[in-house]
Amino acid sequence: MKIAIGLYFFMFIAFFDLHAQYPILTPFAVSLGAAPAFIGWMMGIYALTHLPGNLIAGHGVDKYGSKRYVVFSLISAGIVLLLQAHVTAPWQLLVLRSISGFVLAFLSPACLALLASLSRDAVTQGKLMAGHGVTHTLASVLSPAVGAFLVKLAGFSLTFQSLGWLLISAGLLAWFTIRGKAVEMQLEVSRANAAAADNSSLLPGVPLVYYLLPLGVACSQGILFFELPLHDGGSSEGILHTGIYFSILSLGSLVTLGMLFLHRVSPYLRALGGVLLLALCFYGLTMPERIPMPVVLFVMGMSKGIIFPAISSLFIEVSGGERMGSVFSFQSIAMSLGSFIGPIVAGQLHLTFSPYFLAFVVLMLLLITLPANRRLPKQPIPVD
Repeated sequence: MKIAIGLYFFMFIAFFDLHAQYPILTPFAVSLGAAPAFIGWMMGIYALTHLPGNLIAGHGVDKYGSKRYVVFSLISAGIVLLLQAHVTAPWQLLVLRSISGFVLAFLSPACLALLASLSRDAVTQGKLMAGHGVTHTLASVLSPAVGAFLVKLAGFSLTFQSLGWLLISAGLLAWFTIRGKAVEMQLEVSRANAAAADNSSLLPGVPLVYYLLPLGVACSQGILFFELPLHDGGSSEGILHTGIYFSILSLGSLVTLGMLFLHRVSPYLRALGGVLLLALCFYGLTMPERIPMPVVLFVMGMSKGIIFPAISSLFIEVSGGERMGSVFSFQSIAMSLGSFIGPIVAGQLHLTFSPYFLAFVVLMLLLITLPANRRLPKQPIPVD
């Protein structure tokens, strides 16, 4: 349990830093003279550079365990933020965001794989994944408003420096605290799975169609993260307002993550129901004059609180608990692709077509594409 609490803490710090930047990156890029299309590429390149990091993480976590990748990811991301505090041109921000996307790609697969190795019981694993979701949400409830407030109080440069030092401190703490029997057990299970795996098969035992779930959801989320900061024109005066919007979104997630009885429902059904609710919320955002935006964002957050733990539990179930580093690595790759496509397309269509309606269409197509019945899970590997 101690190792789980420690991982939750490090993920909290990382997610706090990440979400604190959501309401301020777009105004910061605008202050540097960036156009909407460039901002879309800036947000998309962050996701694109996740891909090589995800591929390395999948193999590395299965072979060497999670600790070194958690430490590397936190410290490197902190250094990038320190440099980001001194950029003076849009292209410099683009370069640093691409580096940040690469180094942070290691964190999520490493943490999720270590969490999944803490138990072989499906219910307990579901609770651990929900704990990951709660940690993510708690960090994202406060961080957008805090990030916006810091910029209002101290400016962009000092805000980025503060967030950078916070990540570096968390990375150093992770080096000394992630240890013990759970880490050794993860290494033993990971190496056994790697030795038994078919080297001719690149993908772990999860059908490709299931990776459309994180891809489609991440695409819609990328559209939202691009479009919402522009609601008030991307001006510095609207930063605090945007931060509150993101906090409302996270509060909605916290509500459904606290509904522990949902874990009794099939993760596949939870994922489908959450995607349908998310699609309806995007449709609601296309007519803000009829439905207040805070209401829609709150319900949208509730749908996300259902979807993400359900997807992680579904992948554990379908894969039978084998090669979890690779499973979560490919999940992260799918999310990276979606997060890359979403803001870039939204940036190109921003002035001519509603990106929110595009997200609605993407999610409805996702529901149509997914199979009516999930594949039966493999038998879990017995642990002596």
